[in-house]
Order: sequence, then C-alpha cells, then structure tokens
Amino acid sequence: MLLARLADVSREVAATSARSRKTALLAALFREAAPDDAPVVIAYLAGRLPQGRIGVGWSSLKDPVPPAASATLTVGSVDTTLTALAGLSGPGSQAERRRLVQELMGAATEEEQRFLFGLLTGEVRQGALDAVAVEGLAQATEAPPEAVRRAVMLAGSLETVAVALLAEGPEALREFRLTVLRPVQPMLARTAASVAEALTRLGPCAVEEKLDGIRVQVHRDGDEVHVYTRTLDEITTRVPELTAVAQELAGESFILDGEVIALDAEGRPRSFQDIAGRVGSRSDVGSAAAALPLSPVFFDVLSADGRELLDLPLRARYEELATLVPEPMRVRRLVLADPAEPESADRAAEFLDRTLARGHEGVVVKGLDAPYSAGRRGASWLKVKPVHTLDLVVLAAEWGHGRRTGKLSNLHLGARRADGSYAMLGKTFKGMTDAMLDWQTGRLGELATGDDGHVVRVRPELVVEIAYDGLQRSTRYPAGITLRFARVVRYREDKSAAEADTVESLLAAHSRPADA
Repeated sequence: MLLARLADVSREVAATSARSRKTALLAALFREAAPDDAPVVIAYLAGRLPQGRIGVGWSSLKDPVPPAASATLTVGSVDTTLTALAGLSGPGSQAERRRLVQELMGAATEEEQRFLFGLLTGEVRQGALDAVAVEGLAQATEAPPEAVRRAVMLAGSLETVAVALLAEGPEALREFRLTVLRPVQPMLARTAASVAEALTRLGPCAVEEKLDGIRVQVHRDGDEVHVYTRTLDEITTRVPELTAVAQELAGESFILDGEVIALDAEGRPRSFQDIAGRVGSRSDVGSAAAALPLSPVFFDVLSADGRELLDLPLRARYEELATLVPEPMRVRRLVLADPAEPESADRAAEFLDRTLARGHEGVVVKGLDAPYSAGRRGASWLKVKPVHTLDLVVLAAEWGHGRRTGKLSNLHLGARRADGSYAMLGKTFKGMTDAMLDWQTGRLGELATGDDGHVVRVRPELVVEIAYDGLQRSTRYPAGITLRFARVVRYREDKSAAEADTVESLLAAHSRPADA
C-alpha cells in the first residue's frame, strides 16, 4: 500500500467528526490493505510507531527537504526505514539518523511529508483510535463488530486480529479464545463527576478503592506464572513477589486482574514513580525487591480452573475471586445492593473520604450485574477522583501538526515564584476546541517575543485555567514537579498574571506529590 493513500485517509479522518464517516473511510482503506500491511496501517492511523521510540526529534526534522514529485513510498518501506532508525546507536549514529530521515523525507510528497512529520513528532491525533479501527475492520471484512471486539480482547492485539481477518475472513475469529498465559486487554473505567452521579448511573454496585499503582494481570498454569502490565508487556522476572504469591494460591490455573502497589513504614501507599521505578528495574531485581517490596491487590478474576468467567456478572466473579485470593490481597470494597436507598449515597461518600485519607486516588464504582468488558471503557465501571484546577501563565506554545498545522497548540505552563519569575510546570495540548485553537493562535501571536519555527516564546501575561489529576516529581522542570494529565479548561482574561497560582501554594495543596 502506498503511504500516500494512508496519508490521504488520515487527513480525511481528521477532517470529520462523524464516527460513521471515520468508520467508512477506514473500512475502504482496510479493503485495499494487504494482510502484512495491516499492523503498520493500524499503528500509523493511531499515531503510534511499532518500533516505539526511534530517537528522531525536532533536531532531525527542522531542516526542510524538497518533496518528491510523485508518490512512490509504501507503508512497508517506511516501516523498514523506521526499524533501521530504531536500531542506530553508538558513534556516528546521529549523522546516520539524520541522513536516513532526510532520505525518507526526500522520497515523500508534500502531503506524505506532513503525515510523516506528525507521525514522528507524535502529532497524529485525528481520532482514528483503535475502537474506530475495529469497526472499520469489521465493515471491511463483513464480520460482526462484537465478534471482532471480543477477538481483539482475547488476542490482546488489534493488529493480530486484523492480519487474520484480512487473510482468512470472519472464520478466523474462531481462533481467538481466552487462554491462560496469553494476556488479554484489561477492562477500563469511564469517569463520573461524583459518587452520587455514579450511583444514579448504575444499579446494584460495589464501590472499590482506586489504587495508584501498576495494573497487573497474573496468569498461572500449574507451576508456570506470567505477569503482564496494562499494555500487555511481560514483567514476570521483575516482580518475583507476584510469582511467589500466585504459586501460594489454592488454584492451579487462573487469570487474576489487579494492581501492584508499595507501602511505606506507616502502611500508606508509596508514589507511583517509586513503584514504576521498581517495576522498571531489570538489574539486581533481588536487591530492588528487598529495598521496595511490592504488594498485589486483586479485584477481578477472568479464568479459574479452565473456566472462562468473562461473561459472568461481577458479583459471581468476585465470589470466585474470594475462593482464590485471601482477603488481605483483595481490594477494599463497599457493596450497595440498593443505591437508591437514601443512606447509600452517604455510605459511598464516606467510603471515598476514607479511601482518600488512606492516600489512594479515589474509587471505582462497578455494577454488580455487569460482565467483564475487556479492552473497553465499560459503562459499568465508573471512576471517581478529585479533580484539581490551577490558574497558570502561558510561557510559550508550539506550532501544531496534522490537523493543527498552522495553529499554536502545545502550551508551556508556568506558576509564579516568590521573586516574581515563573517556573514551568509542564505542557498540554489537551482540552482545546477548534475555536480555542484559533483564538489562542491569534492572542499568543500578539504576545510573541520569539519564534524558532517550533516554539513561540510569549510575554507571560495570558492566564489559563488548567485541570489536572495531581503532581509528580520531575527533574525536567525547575520546581522539581510537573502536572499529571493537565488539560485546558478555559482562558481567564479576567485575571492578570500577578493573580496566577504560585509554586508555593501548589506545593502546600499537595504535601505529597503522587508521581507518574
């Protein structure tokens, strides 16, 4: 498949907000794709590189290259080049990386260059996410969408299912079954503004602690144990505690879903950054485990003794979980048989308050009658956690790519210091409407003090309200902290920069940053 065709579809998908139109565009693309091209096509549409990080940044892309007159690049040839880039290291690698990038851009048409630039800089955000790709794939192959979604869930990979579907047709979906020692995509939660709102949207439910740890899926088949993360990466050798726990449980074959956390001397949860650093440690795991032992907390079971439990209601799955896992390793929960009862909302609110007091993130409210919708943000799981807002000053903005080409997009955010200067706390491009992008491009242009073609520096005068989920430690920013999941709420032209929040007030409000 020519890259030009993929770039054209990406542009069209970015230009429409209608899900049905996005699906039709992707279906037409998949009908033309060879099975071997499908994994790359899916990844590129979602803005992912199959190779992960390849070491190509702004410095490698800043010098323009004349575009090719005609389209000759294929999806496969681009993937081969990016694989070569990912493998570069050592002396001379920077020069070779630059040469390969320029060679790739020189072989691309103007439209392909725009697409490649966005792909390599992480700016392909046209809404062609995996959920829409599933529907497009189903339409292209005349397979039932639910069957495709379930196959993706069980395979743990949309790309794997796409290859089989395009090569063999809908009959290939029968090959995908829940199998112990093969990870499946986890069920995720949607968001509710409050516990009361969550209770009104669900029937009988359980309110469970929301832990700020690493999501884990623990598989055991006899003496063999595998542990996977939310992204289905295997981490078995890095978490020997989980292997030991799994081997001590009563069942011989199971798949457990849960979270792994670490506790301090007072029994309070350690920061996410501490946990992530421990789980990410690949050398001297024994010493790392001794220094920071991990504690698993399980909240679901997907398979037990050869029985697939996905379609059972949560109440039945929890009963199975209770027979496998002792109470200290099960998530704290409050069961509300009738959320409509007046005292239910009060009990749920009290449970949330106690959970926050113990240092956890919030709660997840789960419908007791719902099955496990793996790989999806199910309507029966609703997370509730405090949302914080800050008034910060815009210090700079980056020119956008893809559908944001020509717009100032990624904002550099600063809080006031005691001496009147500003400390940058991070960046965000999230939460912006098209109208906001147009407005801020014009307004920031009026405040511009410099433009290097990538970043526009501005006078620190414009105040923006930012929502965020918490703080995390960071060595990249001068205050030693950054914001978690920052997104724009609105601009505050009614406030001057002197009224923006300070670093000191921010730290006082978060006596203990929760890192990521």
